[in-house]
Amino acid sequence: MLHTRLSRASFWLKVGVAVLLAVAAERLLFDQEFGATIGAHALVWTACVLAVRPGLLRDRRALFALVAAVGFGLLMIERPGPLACLLFALSLTVAVLSARVKSGDPAWRWAQRLVVHGAVMTVGPALDLFKVNSLPARATRAVRRSPWAVLGLLALPIIGGAIFLALFAAANPLISDFLGRLRLPALPEHAVPRFIFFGACAVAVASTLRPRWRRKLFELPSLPARALPGGSVASVTLSLLVFNALFAIQNALDVAFLWSGAPLPGDMGLADYAHRGAWALIVTALLAGLFVLVFLRPGSETARKPLVKGLVVAWIGQNMLLVASSILRTADYVEAYALTRFRIAALIWMVLVGVGLMLICWRLLRNHDGHWLIDANIRVLLVVLAVCSVVDFGSMAAWWNVRHAREVGGRGVELDLGYLRSLDSSALVSLVELERALPESGFRDRVAAVRREIHVETRNRRSDWHGWTWRDARRLDRVAELAADRPLVTPRPGRREWDGTLEPAPPPPVVPPLLPPPPLAAPPLTSAPGV
Repeated sequence: MLHTRLSRASFWLKVGVAVLLAVAAERLLFDQEFGATIGAHALVWTACVLAVRPGLLRDRRALFALVAAVGFGLLMIERPGPLACLLFALSLTVAVLSARVKSGDPAWRWAQRLVVHGAVMTVGPALDLFKVNSLPARATRAVRRSPWAVLGLLALPIIGGAIFLALFAAANPLISDFLGRLRLPALPEHAVPRFIFFGACAVAVASTLRPRWRRKLFELPSLPARALPGGSVASVTLSLLVFNALFAIQNALDVAFLWSGAPLPGDMGLADYAHRGAWALIVTALLAGLFVLVFLRPGSETARKPLVKGLVVAWIGQNMLLVASSILRTADYVEAYALTRFRIAALIWMVLVGVGLMLICWRLLRNHDGHWLIDANIRVLLVVLAVCSVVDFGSMAAWWNVRHAREVGGRGVELDLGYLRSLDSSALVSLVELERALPESGFRDRVAAVRREIHVETRNRRSDWHGWTWRDARRLDRVAELAADRPLVTPRPGRREWDGTLEPAPPPPVVPPLLPPPPLAAPPLTSAPGV
């Protein structure tokens, strides 16, 4: 009896906490500037999960995931972003699912649990509604009704009453006039999207307070034990010899022209050579990794041959050189043109490809199974994503472009102020430093105009406590420090383009010339009287 009462109290406590957190999210986040309030709500959410599920602290894996969730919550106070929000949700979900999952489960099983959890959480509150009926009632309350029974009880009187009311309204003008004057109360502004947002927050919170999991999961799909078509030892060995020869030609050309800096034949420039091959070489490396995964599975006949292993190691080594050449190609292209967020992400992706190739090679040499390879790649990916959520790629791109632009004596192209404007507050400090270093000129005026737009928007976000972030606050403090000894430039008045260029003044209105008045018509001749 005591256990039943505790279960009932725990259920309604979780319902109350879910409603309160959803209300707080609706008040803090709906139709507001995204700022430190996201991180504050995430920290409160984590504390509420611990309050209703204190047993998570006794599980090492859950405790580690909770610490990670707190870290990402603090990061969202410093710099909110979609990646930090995603990693927080992942950490908190892993924490709440760890209670009934044995230790040592591979990442493949965890991926299935997360997919099932995400799919079932949308109907979780509905499932709980039906489970309320399974909670025992008090001894003094004899009747318990399920939602279906309540619906069956009310269906007949509601439908029958509506039919008779409609008939009476048709027969009695007083009733019809009264019903015609009835109006539903007017909904407040944004009521429907606000309610949808509240419901989504409630479902998300409820999924962490009452998580769903699946015990029966799919095993890793494996290739058949027999040799694949064309995958005999002789065929794989010959393929590796051909592949090593082709890769050696490509790597020799890269070493001759890309790494040594030798002049390219014809009119081809180094930037063109670098840009054309970067992504094609990464696709080549990915196909090489796929070939090793399919035809050289640990324990297979091909993987046991020393010659084949030696050729694979040599080929993976050539692939690593290929990836390094792709990174160098991208770096040369950036030096010739400019750095962007996308190019930083491309460089990180290339490094991940190289790490994945090394892990594939190590798996073959050490005879690890597929779970080991997936787990190793997932760990590397999570570490990289965690670092990327902290680092501001926009600030890195702005810093590099400002210091390597042609206007400040660099070897890059002209500074793209339109792109820096799109970086918003990430480019603010770099623009202020550039503005202070430039002499009086039209370009400095454009820089000042772009800087002013970003500066005003950042200060406006800070004035609203919903949009305040610690990183923007530090940026504004740095700008105030730089402007303390030398005030910032006031750009010339006028409307500006996105890159700070002054829009041409509209031409003066054309005044039509004044036409002379039409001549007065002569009065008609009239005959004299008596004539």
